[in-house]
Amino acid sequence: MSSQTAKYVKFGAVTAIILLSLGYLAYTGVQETKSYYVTIKELRGMGDSAYTKRLRVAGNVQPGSIKRTGTRVEFVLVENDQLLNVVYSGTEAPPDTFKDNSQALADGSFGRDGVFHAKQLQAKCASKYAPQQPGSPNGPTKSMTELRTAQTAIAS
Repeated sequence: MSSQTAKYVKFGAVTAIILLSLGYLAYTGVQETKSYYVTIKELRGMGDSAYTKRLRVAGNVQPGSIKRTGTRVEFVLVENDQLLNVVYSGTEAPPDTFKDNSQALADGSFGRDGVFHAKQLQAKCASKYAPQQPGSPNGPTKSMTELRTAQTAIAS
């Protein structure tokens, strides 16, 4: 084999090793970050596969179930008639909107102890975005159509 051919073989081998390494890193990165969104009912029906996957589960926080210890929080998620005990042990404190009856999304894994172990927690306070009730201190809000009609009448 000539020296020119040997250079091409070495270059090709190094390029192949680099491409295989990058492919392996990309594949393992995707496997570690992907998570499956399931309902509490689906989680209960997954069997043994529930213990090996990263999962996301949503529901409403059951009133009176929140127990805080530093950044560790224990609570119960409710979805229809299904209950799920959750332990959040992330590095950050739960968001300010995490309260009784708030909607929460837990990201983590389901343990054989029947508890969902969350590493990330998101919460949304449903009452903050609810329409304003008639008779409230600020009164009922007007819709965009009502505002446009009022602006047209003033402009004429």
